[in-house]
Amino acid sequence: MSAFHDVIFPLRLAFGASGGPVRKTDITQLANGYEHRNSTQSQSRRRFNAAAGIKSHADIATLMAFFEARHGQLYSFRFKDPLDHAVNNAPIATGDGQETEFQLIKIYGDEGGQFVRKITKPRAGSVTLFNNSQPIASEDVLINYNTGLVTFNTPPAAVSTITASFDFDVIVRFDTEGLDLSLEAFGAGEVASIPLIEVLTDA
Repeated sequence: MSAFHDVIFPLRLAFGASGGPVRKTDITQLANGYEHRNSTQSQSRRRFNAAAGIKSHADIATLMAFFEARHGQLYSFRFKDPLDHAVNNAPIATGDGQETEFQLIKIYGDEGGQFVRKITKPRAGSVTLFNNSQPIASEDVLINYNTGLVTFNTPPAAVSTITASFDFDVIVRFDTEGLDLSLEAFGAGEVASIPLIEVLTDA
């Protein structure tokens, strides 16, 4: 993707970050009291506040250096969501005997419905694939850690279940034009907001 730096937000600063998925819904109140609800986006978009990770003057320096290296909002980067960063032997596809390329995904759902999240930034070296619960040898599949695509040398057999375990990052950018930090505020135990927002991409 364009304007992306393949670096991760400092993990010690990400620890303790708050946030999660956001979904926008238009809600129209009808005259009879009923509601009409319409989703304005097909995907959720995550927002985070990383201010809680600032514990020392050294952390402030680290944050400032990272912000400047990203040119503020210009370049997106990897971020480890403290609460949602792993998939454990979950289904990603069903073989049909012809297809060799599959996208890593994470499925959220219950008996009422589900949402399939496309994972484009798995953590390097973390992906393990299974075919009908049997581990797939690394030489039998190519894993693209920049797109989340996995390509098999041989198409998985029809109706075979492909599952995966992996860690992943979220693509985010700073959601502010400037950092509002001061030694006085830090000394008083107050740290300004450090907003981050997910960058949705097809890449």
